[in-house]
Amino acid sequence: MAKICVIQGPNMNLLGQREQSFYGQETLEQLHARLIQKGRTLNLEITCFQSNHEGEIVEFIHKARGIYNYIIINAAAYTHTSVAIRDAILGVKIPVIEVHISNIYARESFRHKSLLADIVQGQICGLGTLGYELALEAAAYYLKQGGTMLE
Repeated sequence: MAKICVIQGPNMNLLGQREQSFYGQETLEQLHARLIQKGRTLNLEITCFQSNHEGEIVEFIHKARGIYNYIIINAAAYTHTSVAIRDAILGVKIPVIEVHISNIYARESFRHKSLLADIVQGQICGLGTLGYELALEAAAYYLKQGGTMLE
């Protein structure tokens, strides 16, 4: 069974409570439970991780090497600022799909730049939490193609 980790960045622990017009009412716990269930239907083992601390996210990415076949990441505010997370992703050589609940290109101009966009396999934004499920389906599809399993 392929393994996928879903990494959530800062303030995602407040999902369902903050800025519901952008992020909706679903809590992070509800989202993660739904993704774990979706993973079962796709024959994927899902691990979810959230941190408000950049270094913890970097460490988790480092530890993902040799364990996970795919990373799905919503680096949240770190999307626009973290060279460290970018470098960690480059260093582990695991395929990554970037997800954002809101459309970062329809928001404030400082959110329009993703430091990850050019190094990830793909980016899904603006589709709410459905974007995570679509990322899981994409990962399952590409894993079946055989080209992105662990080396």
